[in-house]
Amino acid sequence: MNFHLEHYEGPLDLLLDLIRKQQINIYDIPIARITAQYLDYVQKAMELDIELSSEFVYMAATLIHIKSKLLLPRDPELDKIAAEEDPRVELVERLIEHERFKNAAEMLQQKRVVEDATWSNPQIREFLADDEGPALAATIFDLVKTFQGVLERAKNRPMYEIGKETVSVPEMMEFVRNHLAHSRRQENISVTHLFERQRSRRNMISLFLAILELVKRNAVELTQREAFGDIGLRRGPAFDDLKESARDLATVEQDYQ
Repeated sequence: MNFHLEHYEGPLDLLLDLIRKQQINIYDIPIARITAQYLDYVQKAMELDIELSSEFVYMAATLIHIKSKLLLPRDPELDKIAAEEDPRVELVERLIEHERFKNAAEMLQQKRVVEDATWSNPQIREFLADDEGPALAATIFDLVKTFQGVLERAKNRPMYEIGKETVSVPEMMEFVRNHLAHSRRQENISVTHLFERQRSRRNMISLFLAILELVKRNAVELTQREAFGDIGLRRGPAFDDLKESARDLATVEQDYQ
C-alpha cells in the first residue's frame, strides 16, 4: 500500500494547513489537539525516512512547551497583580505574519506581476544603466529568495520586537520612495541593505510587502548585477506617479491583511 505524506516548506506551513483545514480560529488554537497532529506528521515523516529540517523539531519543542504552560495551574496572586499573557500569543503572531507573506506572494503571482513589472526572459535580456555596466532584470521569485535568506540570517542577531511598534506597509512604501528619490535616477539600492536596517522581524515583513506593492505599481524595478547576486531597486517608469500623500496609500494595508 502506498502512503502519501504531504510536503511542507516549513513548520509554519504545516501548522497553518492543520488550522485552516479544520477551520480553527487562529486566535484560539487548541494547542493539545494541534500538537498531537503536528507530532503525528513528524512521526510519519520519520517512518518514511523523509528528512525534515531542524526547524520542524524546534517547533515541536515549542508546541510542547506552550502546551505544558497552558496545563499549569494559574497563580491567583499573580493574577491580582497583572493578567498573565497567553503563551500562544507569540506563535499566533508568527503564523499571521507568515500567512500574510504567503498571501502577498500568491496574490502577485496570480496577477502575473512578474511579466508586467520585469523584462521577459531575464536570463538573456540585459539593459544598460546610464552610469553602470549591464545588469540583469530580477523577478519576484529572486526577491522572495533574498527575503528568506535575510530572515534566516536574522535568527543569529538580536531583533527588537517592542510592543506594537510596527511600521505599516504604506509607511515602508514611503521609506523606499524617499530612498530612491534621493538617489540618482539609474542608481540601484541594495534590497539586502534595506532589510538589514530593520530592527524587527515585523518591519522586515512590512518592507517586503511594500516592495511587492511598488513592483505591482511599476514604480520600482528589480535588478541584479549578476545571476544569483544581490537584488537591487531602481526607479520604475511609474515612480514619479507615486503620491507623497499618505492618504493615497491608506487602502494598501488592507490588501495584505
